[in-house]
Amino acid sequence: MTIGVLAFQGSFNEHIAALRRIGVKGVEIRKPEQLENVDALIIPGGESTTMAKLAEFHNMFPPLREFVKTGKPVWGTCAGLIFLANKAFGQKTGGQELVGGLDCTVHRNFFGSQIQSFEAEIPVPLLADKEGGPGSFRCVFIRAPAILEVGPEVEVLAEVPVPSNSVFNTNLAAYNQEANLAPIDKVVVAVKQGNLLGTAFHPELTADSRW
Repeated sequence: MTIGVLAFQGSFNEHIAALRRIGVKGVEIRKPEQLENVDALIIPGGESTTMAKLAEFHNMFPPLREFVKTGKPVWGTCAGLIFLANKAFGQKTGGQELVGGLDCTVHRNFFGSQIQSFEAEIPVPLLADKEGGPGSFRCVFIRAPAILEVGPEVEVLAEVPVPSNSVFNTNLAAYNQEANLAPIDKVVVAVKQGNLLGTAFHPELTADSRW
């Protein structure tokens, strides 16, 4: 098996190193034709707007969308999750192009700026049932997005609470008001839909390879 890692910007080297640790070949993807030679794809974390501009410059969005439709596994982490979402909230002026495929709405940089990055032990019962190991996962959130809404075919794999006195709650309240939703006290940080997996955190920065 050969897994491609979109390599315009962000943590693509870390993903390839993580694949190497479990004996899987990872290759950098920067051109449309390279997608023809891989069995699965990872869209890594990074600066989502920059990644989108580079992907657009290299005319990668159409082939990425076609790859998603093939049914081959695609995993988006952090910025990669934003790429795979059908809708994004809190984008910079002008927005950014999305690959789509995951029936969810993400909030870009929901968890704040770089200095607000954090780690947290999150319950992952579905992951533990399928892959074994402990029932929690040490998640690394770096300028991370969050999933605020999911469609009926999306399986929620992990959630985190949002304390009422946190800066994150301000982001959540703003979205709830704009989308006319009832208040909620937690957000989704990992989902699966068909061949697509999305995580708001960075498993490649940990020694736990279950994702």
